[in-house]
Amino acid sequence: MVQRIAEKRRKTSETEIFIKLNIDGSGKAKINSGIGFLDHMLELFSFWGHFDLEVTTSEADLKVDIHHTNEDLGIVLGQVFKDALGDKVGINRIGSKSAPMEDVTANVTVDISGRGSFKLSLAMQGAGLSAPQPQDGYELKYAEHFFESFAKQLGMNLNIKIDNPSIDLHATLEPVFKAFGIAMDEATQIDPRRKGVPSTKGVID
Repeated sequence: MVQRIAEKRRKTSETEIFIKLNIDGSGKAKINSGIGFLDHMLELFSFWGHFDLEVTTSEADLKVDIHHTNEDLGIVLGQVFKDALGDKVGINRIGSKSAPMEDVTANVTVDISGRGSFKLSLAMQGAGLSAPQPQDGYELKYAEHFFESFAKQLGMNLNIKIDNPSIDLHATLEPVFKAFGIAMDEATQIDPRRKGVPSTKGVID
């Protein structure tokens, strides 16, 4: 089997990010993005997806805010996945998984179709519930920016629905990243029955 490994260094006037990925790994993570909360979420993604993932941010404008670093991490990770998948011959392409944490359930569906799109929805249950609150400077909107950048760069439909989200951002996003890792593992695995690209068009851009 051809090794599905890729790495990329992206430098802008705002950030310099290096990411190395082995799709067929064992879930080993070495992550130092400068955003501690996101580091933890990516470690969960790596572990549950069985991806070996190395992330280093050597330059970041974190003294301003985390917006650019967070978004650029999504961009580079999407590009690295796209490079590692190559022509996508034999992959399942579609993955859909759910994961709970206490009262929260995250439902994540992916389709590596070549068309990038992203949708996140919160299913609030009961009156008087509040949306997840920021934690350690990280907000739900930052997770949305990260996922949107990832999906567009990879060329993936990514739909996330969070049932009964908690006011605790950690409790809300941890099952999301777990389910995302498992769904991506399913979508990127090789189906031995599939002899070509998983598309009736015969190609995935």
